[in-house]
Amino acid sequence: MLEIFDGANWSVIAPVMLASLMLFLLAFIDLIRQPQPNGTKVIWGIVIVFVHILGPVLYFLFGRGKKKEKTG
Repeated sequence: MLEIFDGANWSVIAPVMLASLMLFLLAFIDLIRQPQPNGTKVIWGIVIVFVHILGPVLYFLFGRGKKKEKTG
């Protein structure tokens, strides 16, 4: 099974994996901190977790609630 990774170019794979992990964490933390996202938090959590790279991107494009403007 590990023979698959012998020819892997880790100088390309490692940054992509790190970027994917960071995007996942940012989306999940933002979802938790969002008072009212567009849709339910459970559905967006499932999308973020199970759709991998595309899930967090979809959340940031469509799932985040509108920011309230601060007055004063």
